Amino acid sequence: MAIRVAAPLRGLTGELRVPGDKSIAHRALLLGALAEGTTVVTGFPGGADVLSSLGAIRALGAVAERAGDTVRVQGRAGALGPAGTTAVDCGNSGTTMRLLSGLVAAGAGTTVLDGDASLRRRPMQRIAEPLGAMGARVETTDGHAPLTVRGAPLSAVEWRLPVASAQVKSAVLLAALRAQGTTRVVEPLASRDHTERLLPHFGVHVARAGSAVEVRGGQRLHAADVALPGDPSSAAFFVVAALLVPGSNLLIRDVGVNPTRTGFLGILHRMGAEVAVEGEVIEAGEPRAALHACAAALRGTAIGAGEVPAAIDELPVLCVAAALADGETTLTGAAELRVKESDRLAALEQLRLLGVEVRATPDGLVLRGTAGVPLRGARIRAGGDHRIAMAFAIAGLASPDGVEIEDPECAEVSFPGFFESLAACGARVERVT
Repeated sequence: MAIRVAAPLRGLTGELRVPGDKSIAHRALLLGALAEGTTVVTGFPGGADVLSSLGAIRALGAVAERAGDTVRVQGRAGALGPAGTTAVDCGNSGTTMRLLSGLVAAGAGTTVLDGDASLRRRPMQRIAEPLGAMGARVETTDGHAPLTVRGAPLSAVEWRLPVASAQVKSAVLLAALRAQGTTRVVEPLASRDHTERLLPHFGVHVARAGSAVEVRGGQRLHAADVALPGDPSSAAFFVVAALLVPGSNLLIRDVGVNPTRTGFLGILHRMGAEVAVEGEVIEAGEPRAALHACAAALRGTAIGAGEVPAAIDELPVLCVAAALADGETTLTGAAELRVKESDRLAALEQLRLLGVEVRATPDGLVLRGTAGVPLRGARIRAGGDHRIAMAFAIAGLASPDGVEIEDPECAEVSFPGFFESLAACGARVERVT
């Protein structure tokens, strides 16, 4: 089965909310499991990725109860993780596998982390090296999962990341919580900082200076209430949808606007979009606001390596925006897209089937936009990658004949009900064989 998304008869209109931020959800579950007391997470998105983290903390002995979009986690503090060997299925979630590695590195037992075929292709040596330097015994399978973490007493390190990675940074910081001394992580470029923002909410002192983050080991975590904002990566698809469909006017409420996650807004502004950020407030250390987007004529731009970390998950849909823009768009410094749930640079070359001039490079893409000329109809393969499936669904909004997405169910990984939400705004969405 596939789903076809086609150009609507009129603009997309209305108000909507997107699922809770899954990046923060992962971290709230893990910190809640390590804390003393009961942590309550609201706005829980319920996608497959965060359910992997929910299953993981249960496997480690934390009691976690879910009712709708609320999860209550009874923390285990220093007793987290059994003394023997525990197997954890991380599904398709690289965040679960990498962050959990840091969480269990100081535990008493051995944890074997595995996942699906896609996750087994993703690089894990980048986790093993810093944790090994701290004293943990981490074994990969030729640099990939399955990953075996044998807990051990840890010592603080100063670790300089060769590539900006919020997941590696967070794994080291989670390990640092139970290490002797003060651990310092230095990044070449700023990556998303949800861990650094959330740790103080659980009572942990975090020192931040420029591109460095420091955490002293031995600090006690106290349970906290965490109300998740809407995921900006999910909101980005509807922002681009509104920009591409004439007559559109969408308001997306309660979206996280953490500066390390909203690089896509700056890129779209440079392309000619005017997306308003309205009513910003801060809760649990995270800013949130409404995003108001209307149709706009876009122009091509150059997206450089310095912009990639703050827009990494939105790059696929930004390339769809570029496909309809006037002029050429170049993307460089984005080799990390080749080791996501799929090789996203290769997957985006399927824009060629829609009539777009596109060429992948080792670390990016070169696209020649159609200047608003409608796209051809085509059938594309999502390859089990939720962001590719959703990006091509947005491309379908610019195609009178529609774009058919094989394996559309993979969108549930991060955005349960994505296609239903798109239809509720006025898109033409139908199932096809």
